[in-house]
Amino acid sequence: MTLIAPTLQAFFTDRLARQLQASPRTIASYRDTLRLLLGYVHDTTGKQPCSLDWDDLDEPLIARFLDHLEHDRHNSPRTRNLRLTAIRSLFKYAALQHPEHAAVIARVLAIPPKRFEKRTVTYLTNAEAAALINAPDLKRWEGRRDHAMLTLAAHAGLRVSELIGLDCDDVVLGTGAHVRCLGKGRKQRAVPLTNDAQVVLATWLGERAGRPQDPLFATRTGRRLSRDAVEQRVSTHAKTAAIASASLKNKQLHPHVLRHSCAMSLLQAGVDTSVIALWLGHADVRSTQPYLHADLTIKERALALLTPPTVTPGRYKPPDALLAFLEDL
Repeated sequence: MTLIAPTLQAFFTDRLARQLQASPRTIASYRDTLRLLLGYVHDTTGKQPCSLDWDDLDEPLIARFLDHLEHDRHNSPRTRNLRLTAIRSLFKYAALQHPEHAAVIARVLAIPPKRFEKRTVTYLTNAEAAALINAPDLKRWEGRRDHAMLTLAAHAGLRVSELIGLDCDDVVLGTGAHVRCLGKGRKQRAVPLTNDAQVVLATWLGERAGRPQDPLFATRTGRRLSRDAVEQRVSTHAKTAAIASASLKNKQLHPHVLRHSCAMSLLQAGVDTSVIALWLGHADVRSTQPYLHADLTIKERALALLTPPTVTPGRYKPPDALLAFLEDL
């Protein structure tokens, strides 16, 4: 009998924080998962989390917990798989620390992720993106901030975390204009800026008048915008933009849609997928494949190359030279 408490604590302090140097977001996600798991065990068995051992967290209990997430908490299969990833990470660490519980741990690690339908990505056309970018009220300070933020999101394809993490000195204007950001896996990258984005950001930086380390997009009190605040601003401006572009009424807009829109614009402009992967900060070019599935123009060009089914197959034969001469008279 081995209590899980010391190992769980070491998993966060030693494995995640020291060895893997996981990001705060990853640590918070794993923490929330294990809090939900321990709370579920306490509610269903009555055992206190500090008194649990590894035999209490067997495969049937973990499977019931995953079902609880889907049916009672109404989590999507994607979220369910994310929780399972955190649990499996803990159990992989426990396998090294407690070989005497190898059988229980192996059965938990054998739980497969759940398959789910993968929908095509939602993106905006150029007209729809322009309507959303122009939706903020430029007479208000918040409107001018949101206009610059939406412009940068649509033109550079930044993630929300990258967008709200920008400082004023991360924007470089002039020759070789670009924006520096810190993406997933602590990977830094520089994204070039379009001429339109340069003009908007130059105006905003002049009004922002912040110090180099101040947040580029801040609240009235100078604090960084949160993810929820960005989502709320996009949702608010989407309602206004729907007046100018009726097609937006049928789309559920969130900040990541602007990232998809940037990728689709690059793809339709003929940019290679490997370059798009570098632009977006994807670790693998395969992450760019969903945009190929969503782009109808590529499929339409392929369709144009096909032979119509009404055409009789065969090779072209020129007419008889003498008959051609007579027909041309």
